[in-house]
Amino acid sequence: MMKNKNYLIKLSFLISFLLCNLISAQEVKNVFLENTDKENRFYDEAYQNIDNMLNDKQEYSFKSAVFGVENAYYQGKLDIPQLEREISFLKAFSGSILKSRELNYSESDKDNVSKYAAVFSIMCQSLPVMVKDTVIQYKPFNYDFEDVFGHKEISNLFVSKLLLTKKGNCNSMPYLYKILAEELGVDANLALAPNHVYIKHRIKTVGWYNTELTSGIFPEDGWLMASGYIHLDAIKNGVFMKALNNKESLALCLFDLAQAYNKSFPENDGSFVLKCTQRAVEVYPFFAKALILRAETHKKMFEEVMNEENLSPDHPENIKLALRNPKAKELFEIMKKEYGYIYEIGYRQMPEEMYLDWLVSLKTERNKYENKKLNNFVK
Repeated sequence: MMKNKNYLIKLSFLISFLLCNLISAQEVKNVFLENTDKENRFYDEAYQNIDNMLNDKQEYSFKSAVFGVENAYYQGKLDIPQLEREISFLKAFSGSILKSRELNYSESDKDNVSKYAAVFSIMCQSLPVMVKDTVIQYKPFNYDFEDVFGHKEISNLFVSKLLLTKKGNCNSMPYLYKILAEELGVDANLALAPNHVYIKHRIKTVGWYNTELTSGIFPEDGWLMASGYIHLDAIKNGVFMKALNNKESLALCLFDLAQAYNKSFPENDGSFVLKCTQRAVEVYPFFAKALILRAETHKKMFEEVMNEENLSPDHPENIKLALRNPKAKELFEIMKKEYGYIYEIGYRQMPEEMYLDWLVSLKTERNKYENKKLNNFVK
């Protein structure tokens, strides 16, 4: 009898122990799911913010779209009020430049051109500034050659990083230029080249012209063509050198959001990335980066199916075996079509090391590529 009683006590203790563990495991699981939902929420909110602008349900703001992307990556911890103060200071500084400087320009769009020139000065030129009774030298933003593609840390591409360090690249610098121009009430068109973003403006005296912030000059289109990676079909289709409208610029933010999401959740199932890239392509059908990321996401999904079938993606002969799976076959056909389309529209990939040489050539061969008509506006 005593033996049975001891057995029942032990059994009861064991059951209680297992129940406690199950409850704890479920609580841990719930916390994990809650945190995951919370993490995804920032990305969902950033996507919805941009999508509402695209659908005219919300007032357009490139600044809001950019900071929304960056805040999602930082999981709601981005100090947006501080960034707003930095933007306000630069806006006020632009106003001071406008009041103190007269452009040598007499066309009816002088007011707009003066604002473009003020933003350019803030971004690229060292300027004397009077603080009380002392003249100090304002230092412009500089190009940061460290991790220019954001491979090590994607935040190196962010406007927030540029504002806080005064160092940026061909992603953050034109983004900030566009934000400041819009703060002053004028448009600024982003434009794309291989691995590159720059600014295009249209004014009465010269028509369309390029503003290159990484080197602080106004290059002719010949510099862009000198890269050797801009196919004529890419120009015709608007893959490169097109002055993007505001909604097309928001498509760039959707790509940034998808890219940041991949960094935050490298093992994601691809659905959010496909949602972002698909929406970006709907807005800007020839947006090569979004088209490539969409194709690469389908490629990743195809390789995951291969792994489920215990077929290594590293062995080409396994592809035929994988295609017996209907899901794998569907993904493969989608991927093949997408990569083919990217080539058809004229996109050509530029090697990263060649891009850096091409970028430096703008400074070393400045006289060859600079649009000299734009150098005489400031008295």
